[in-house]
Amino acid sequence: MITYLATGFALVLVFEGLALALAPSRIEEALAFLASLGPERRRMLGLVVLALGVGLLWLMKSLTGI
Repeated sequence: MITYLATGFALVLVFEGLALALAPSRIEEALAFLASLGPERRRMLGLVVLALGVGLLWLMKSLTGI
C-alpha cells in the first residue's frame, strides 16, 4: 500500500514539475484565474476535481481488478 502512495506522490511531483518547466506563464495564468474566483467557487471546483479523481481511481480499480 505504501508503495502505491509513494508512486502516486512521485507522479504528482513529475507532472507538477513538468508543467512548471514547460509552461511557467500558463501556471501564472491559472493561478491568477483561481485567485479571481471566490472561496465558494474554488471549493466547488476542488470538490468536482476530487470527485473526478475518485471516480477515475474507482474505474481503474474495477477495470484492472487491483
